[in-house]
Amino acid sequence: MIKELIIDSSPNGATIALLQDKQLVELHKEQISNNYTVGDIYLGRIKKIMPGLNAAFVDVGYEKDAFLHYLDLGPQVQTLLKLAKQVRGGSYQSKLLDNFKLEEDINKGGKISDLLTKNQLIPVQIAKEPISTKGPRLSSDLSIAGRYVVLVPFSDVISISKKIKSNTERNRLRKIIESIKPKNFGVIIRTVSEGKGVAEMQKDLLDLISKWEAFMTRLPSVEPAKKVLGEIGRTSTILRDILNPDFQNIYLNDNTLYEEVKQYVRDISPDLESIVKLHKHKEPLFEHFGVDKQIKGAFGKTVNLAGGAYLVIEHTEALHVIDVNSGNRTANKENQEENAYQVNREAAKEIARQLRLRDMGGIVVIDFIDMHKPTNRKDLFDYLRAEMLLDRAKHTILPPSKFGLVQITRQRVRPEMNIVTTEVCPACHGTGTIRPSILLLDDIENNFNYVLTEQNEKGITLCVHPYIEAYIRQGFIMTKQVKWFFKYGQWIKVKSNPAYQITEFHFFSSKDEEIKL
Repeated sequence: MIKELIIDSSPNGATIALLQDKQLVELHKEQISNNYTVGDIYLGRIKKIMPGLNAAFVDVGYEKDAFLHYLDLGPQVQTLLKLAKQVRGGSYQSKLLDNFKLEEDINKGGKISDLLTKNQLIPVQIAKEPISTKGPRLSSDLSIAGRYVVLVPFSDVISISKKIKSNTERNRLRKIIESIKPKNFGVIIRTVSEGKGVAEMQKDLLDLISKWEAFMTRLPSVEPAKKVLGEIGRTSTILRDILNPDFQNIYLNDNTLYEEVKQYVRDISPDLESIVKLHKHKEPLFEHFGVDKQIKGAFGKTVNLAGGAYLVIEHTEALHVIDVNSGNRTANKENQEENAYQVNREAAKEIARQLRLRDMGGIVVIDFIDMHKPTNRKDLFDYLRAEMLLDRAKHTILPPSKFGLVQITRQRVRPEMNIVTTEVCPACHGTGTIRPSILLLDDIENNFNYVLTEQNEKGITLCVHPYIEAYIRQGFIMTKQVKWFFKYGQWIKVKSNPAYQITEFHFFSSKDEEIKL
């Protein structure tokens, strides 16, 4: 399987596309303004205790208070509260936990009102990003994730991924970690640790220990409801979790991000540094690799399959519903069962991709085409489970019900990726009529007066349909572009975009940000 990562950077953030065998399977958006990423640690202030919910609402600086349930406190929450109090009071100044006395684990069936009080300060970690109208979901069972291991304070347990089957390898990894881990810290050994040497494991663990020390350094002075320790960016997180020898290329279109990613890959996997490449073509990155076209085809209510069948995907507040339709695939009575089986298999593969692509979480109900043979129903269920093995999110798949419905629960930690694929006609703006095309150049020049004179923009770019670009550049010497130069006193770049309507045009600043007219 050939994997490629395409990272399209813009002033507002980055869009990250993961391709497997040239097919888009994951899409992530990293917004610069997003301060609430899974893994971030904040110094929260308890705003309200809710005994009926056995939970508390916590102020972490978000517009809506975050939610902290008793079961998310972690068994060592009393130790965490004691540590925070002593560190902020100045009575405990060590950066590690060698001399810190741990408290007893809390009762799993206890009450949150026995542990927390209003206005109390507590370090908390983002477990789910803000979704819809809800604030972030929190946990006080802190952990810091690295590429090979996860560091867990207030514990001495070493856990190993169940996907590492070899007892010899499990014992080897356990001995490595036992020899280097600090006191009162537990460690979870991740699947990618299999076969790694002492130096790689030690470097990863030391990086996590330095992050914990940074947390302890900032804790005394940080203000309540502010971030204490931030998770690495979404780009680096994806690379940390999924980078392996299957990756052939990582393409970026921004020099600064290119250097950052190259350095990060050099640190975590030096042998893969050469796959990080800077995109130098004039054509936009996503357009060059066909990502834009795949996004338009994969999102929306209806998703067409190669064989003529299609999916209808509906979203509600509580669950997602996917209906499988055979479309124009027809079959006579003799092969109707086989036809349904083939359509269902094709749909199962696409559904597994759609769940990853849209990051759909919660409950998903799938209505497959009815099949009468029990063997076909079992084969379909097994096939769907096999396709879902590529999904990194935790999920559970139930066998088909007697109505032929398959239910899936999938972990939701961030808002669902939703891209609107329908477009308002840029020529008529939904009215059904357009301005006379002969006035197009007058409209453009009128907007020049606003952008260049009133807004005082410098180095702007005019983006138009290719036919209009050809007209603007028409002429041997005195082209429209040259006339504009003499009229406005600066050179105006002209670019074409074949996706534009004939009368559509946009202005972009020198920072490649669209200028709103």
